[in-house]
Amino acid sequence: MTVPAFGLGTFRLKDDVVRRVVADALELGYRAIDTAQGYDNEGEIGEVLSQSGVPREQVYLTTKIKPAHYRRQTLLDSLRESLEKLRVEQVDLTLIHWPVPKGEVRPEEYLAALAEARELGLTRNLGVSNFNIAGLKQAREVLGGVPIATNQVEIHPYLQNRTLVDFAHREGIHLTSYMTLAVGKVMNDEVLGDIARAHGATPAQVALAWALRQGHSVIPSSTKRENLASNLKAQTLELTDEEMARIGGLEQGETARIANPESARPDWD
Repeated sequence: MTVPAFGLGTFRLKDDVVRRVVADALELGYRAIDTAQGYDNEGEIGEVLSQSGVPREQVYLTTKIKPAHYRRQTLLDSLRESLEKLRVEQVDLTLIHWPVPKGEVRPEEYLAALAEARELGLTRNLGVSNFNIAGLKQAREVLGGVPIATNQVEIHPYLQNRTLVDFAHREGIHLTSYMTLAVGKVMNDEVLGDIARAHGATPAQVALAWALRQGHSVIPSSTKRENLASNLKAQTLELTDEEMARIGGLEQGETARIANPESARPDWD
């Protein structure tokens, strides 16, 4: 199953907030939900999904294995626990959340364990998150013929990750952009605002349309129902080549990186 182009991110959403947001998103037509063991909200999401009335087969559900669970048996056990919390027999996609290059568990072990989880039917697809080019090459070697459904990475107008993007496009590796709105920074950007006014859109819609135009999937989040609805409209916003180039000029490089935990990050490309 291809990773949906548009989904709901649930990072930092907990308790009643995540319950309300997921319920609103499903009512508005979202059919892909992204969570992680480290978000501590799988149980609430599972509760809402089970009560929503939306058939399970219509929702593309993604979770991520957190680094503390990278040992083979722990990974398998933790994914089974995630399934219980989410109230499903299988997730559509499971990702390795961070490569943790200096950790005790090597990629050969946790990637092989993730492939085993796929063979056991715990997840339909597998992928990675926050992997650099070297990590992607190693993952392909370890996984052999098992396809990498996506590499989920931070991509927004100020951190465009061009070296990684170019490699992924050449190699046919799909990318999912997270923090596409740069934690709200795009809302006050003059260039994005100007482009938005030309289309009768919002800067958030422009940033999302920019990522979608490149072939990335996006998983924006909001605690406001009106923003959830507004974000969906980015799927029909068509930017010109000139507008794409203007957004390209917003690149700030590594100084704009938001998610960068020292213990888990790779050497960024």
